[in-house]
Amino acid sequence: MNAAIDRTDAARTAPRVPLRDHVATSIRRFLGDLDGCGTENLYEIALRELEIPLFVEVLQHCDGNQSRAAAMLGIHRATLRKKLREYGLD
Repeated sequence: MNAAIDRTDAARTAPRVPLRDHVATSIRRFLGDLDGCGTENLYEIALRELEIPLFVEVLQHCDGNQSRAAAMLGIHRATLRKKLREYGLD
């Protein structure tokens, strides 16, 4: 039991890695995986690949409440609903 408490306390006090660092690492890995091949729509690909898990995780965090999720994301609920339909997540 104490080990679990110690891990929780350590997680709270450990320095947090900024989200942008995680994104940069993923982009670097993706570009390396291209292995010299280019892409013409990286911006569109990156947005889609970020938005899908972002929406899924925030919705789960908000117990499926789209109004709360939209507020947390800082977007209008109609925008969230539109994006969910675009990605087949509705």
